[in-house]
Amino acid sequence: MATTKAQQRAVNKYIKKNYDSLRIVVPKGRKAEIEAYARAAGESVNGLVNALLRERLGQSEEEWKRGESDGEDL
Repeated sequence: MATTKAQQRAVNKYIKKNYDSLRIVVPKGRKAEIEAYARAAGESVNGLVNALLRERLGQSEEEWKRGESDGEDL
């Protein structure tokens, strides 16, 4: 079943309220490599990036999802 315009507006409103967006730039040719790595790991590129950042910042999955940070890691 196709998504209606009203459903898409609701999803976009939810995303805007609950998430920030981040654009990254990688060297030419790395995009395909990153996508393949994520696919092999059973994740999306977004999921992979979130997991790597969460791990590097030393946060639990729950802290990461709630956006909790004391700012010391940044």
